[in-house]
Amino acid sequence: MSLTLTVRAATLTDLSAITAIYEDEVLNGTATYELTPPDEAEMTKRFEGLVAAGYPYLVAVDEGGAILGYAYAGPFRTRPAYNWFVEDSIYLAREARGQGVGSQLLSELLTQSQAKGFRQMLAVIGGAENAGSIRLHAKAGFEMIGTMKATGLKFGRWVDTVLMQRPLGDGATTIPNPDVFPGPIGRQA
Repeated sequence: MSLTLTVRAATLTDLSAITAIYEDEVLNGTATYELTPPDEAEMTKRFEGLVAAGYPYLVAVDEGGAILGYAYAGPFRTRPAYNWFVEDSIYLAREARGQGVGSQLLSELLTQSQAKGFRQMLAVIGGAENAGSIRLHAKAGFEMIGTMKATGLKFGRWVDTVLMQRPLGDGATTIPNPDVFPGPIGRQA
């Protein structure tokens, strides 16, 4: 079942809902390895940093205006050779899971990331048991590239990390134009 929703760029006014969605995952899930939920001020700082650097940051909003989830691309690492490689993050309100919200967010995130000139996207999925996220990424063309064992200790148990990767645009078939990269992270003078 798919909900009628709008996927749009996130704004500062969305941060309260984004913070609440993330807090639930920190406290109850393994999609993130944070143990203490960041407050809205910290989430705002993170949001502003990504947006200022030119990375896409999206929300999914239902017909009534409720934010059902959010997604963003961010740097995989800050060293300059990684400039064209991004990591995605997708978080959904519990009531929105399994209803196509993640698919719509990921589709738009892929489109915007490719338009900005990125060449590869990595999904770092906390918890090998996170079947919904693994399915979501597989349906969007991500390939399983590995599982890192016992990388996080959460809820009194070891948690594995699943890595999935997808090329964007020309992927690795051509050398990208260095002037297309959207942000200052890792730029060489």
